[in-house]
Amino acid sequence: LQKELLKSKQEARNLQGIKDALQQRLIQQDASVLQLKQELLRANMDKEELQNQNADLQRKVEERNRLLAEYKKELCQKDRHLQQHQSKLDEMLRQLSEASYQQVDLERELEHREALLAHCMKKEAEE
Repeated sequence: LQKELLKSKQEARNLQGIKDALQQRLIQQDASVLQLKQELLRANMDKEELQNQNADLQRKVEERNRLLAEYKKELCQKDRHLQQHQSKLDEMLRQLSEASYQQVDLERELEHREALLAHCMKKEAEE
């Protein structure tokens, strides 16, 4: 009986050692699982923050694209107005040039008539 008791005690000690080792391993695994959960939580928070930043940047890009489209539209309108004004300016310059030619012609005709008048008056004075 004593031999059996010693054997049972030895077995109980061995089993207790195995149990302690398994418990220690379980504690380590629990710590690892807890650490992995914390890392996963941090990664999820980082992911969520990046998604929020991405959404914010996307909104900013859309707003800038909208503004760019408005600016392009305004620029096209200003180009059309500029072309219209350029056409009007060209027409006015053409008319001014014509008027200048007419003025030169009229001045020549006036000079010619003044010369004729002076000639006629000189003739009349001589007569």
